[in-house]
Amino acid sequence: MQAQEVRAQRARAEAEAARAQALAAVEASKVRELAAALGPETIRDIARAGPELQVKLLQGLGLQSALITDGAAPLNLFSTARGLLGLEVPQEPSSSCRAQP
Repeated sequence: MQAQEVRAQRARAEAEAARAQALAAVEASKVRELAAALGPETIRDIARAGPELQVKLLQGLGLQSALITDGAAPLNLFSTARGLLGLEVPQEPSSSCRAQP
C-alpha cells in the first residue's frame, strides 16, 4: 500500500513540475515576444527614463516588477528584492559619516 502511495505522490509531483515548466515556457515566450515588439531602442529609452516614467511605461506593458541595469555597477540583491517587494530598504552609511582615525 505504501508503494502505491509513493508512486501516486511521485506522479503528482511530476505532473506539477511539468505544469510549472509549461507555464514558465509560456511566460518566457511572452517576454521574448514583448522585447522583440518593443525593440532595443524603446528598451534603451525605458532604461534611461526617470523612475516615475519607468513605472508608468512598465505598468502599461503589464509588468508587475522589473530590474533594469546597465550592468556596470554591482547590485545588492537583498536591497533590490526588498525594494521590488515594496519593503523599506535600510540606508547605507554615507561616506561623510566615516569614523576618523
